[in-house]
Amino acid sequence: MSDEVLYEIKAGIAYITLNRPEKLNAIDPEMRQLLWDAFQDVKNNPEVRCAIVTGNGRAFSTGHDLVAMANARANEGPSTGDLYVVQSNIWKPIIAAINGICLAQGCGIALGSDIRIASTQAQFGWPQAKRGISSVSGPALLSQVVPRNIAFEFLFTGDFVDAQRALELLLVNHVVPPEQVMPLAEEIAGKIAANAPLSIAAIKEASIKGSEMGLEDRVAYAQKKRDEVLATEDAQEGVRAFAEKRAPVWQGR
Repeated sequence: MSDEVLYEIKAGIAYITLNRPEKLNAIDPEMRQLLWDAFQDVKNNPEVRCAIVTGNGRAFSTGHDLVAMANARANEGPSTGDLYVVQSNIWKPIIAAINGICLAQGCGIALGSDIRIASTQAQFGWPQAKRGISSVSGPALLSQVVPRNIAFEFLFTGDFVDAQRALELLLVNHVVPPEQVMPLAEEIAGKIAANAPLSIAAIKEASIKGSEMGLEDRVAYAQKKRDEVLATEDAQEGVRAFAEKRAPVWQGR
């Protein structure tokens, strides 16, 4: 079995590690398939409460492996867009622990995550126009996160963005020294995993699906998800635990 992506679950947290450090975690078809498989497990495995995605070595990911792109098998398996879509349909929080260089499809995976923590050494960029190719994550994701004129400057010039500028633009939630990236990601993930999973899922689903609706429909959908959660055993457990002054025990039902 390939070790281009490492996957493990500890205390309700799924750890997804891009593991081609000698290639700066450039994504070839095999890694893309393994990432797809990992995201599917995060989505469907009831043991998983949230996930952390990171890279091994000095890069989060430099995006597509351009050498592999020239191979006849480059388009086998899930596509770049498939990864972004599956991330957007996981109602469990995904945290990107951005340990270093983050380019192109690497940026797409980071932007497809819900919370982003960057190392002070991280750099972001979409250099596709310098290589005569186009971008998926730039038009589809970046331009939805920052104003279009800001996105266009990055996409048209291919210039890199340092971590501090990314923080100013709200591309990331936190910027910390390299040795603090994973501890902070795990701290946040631990807080999430301690909360009611159905509540978290309803909040994320209502937020994402609601962004495509008008206000009236958005409010109605959020109320619908809230009412569904109120009818669960976990909601009853939360009230009982509060009254009994103890920590709740969530069952996910």
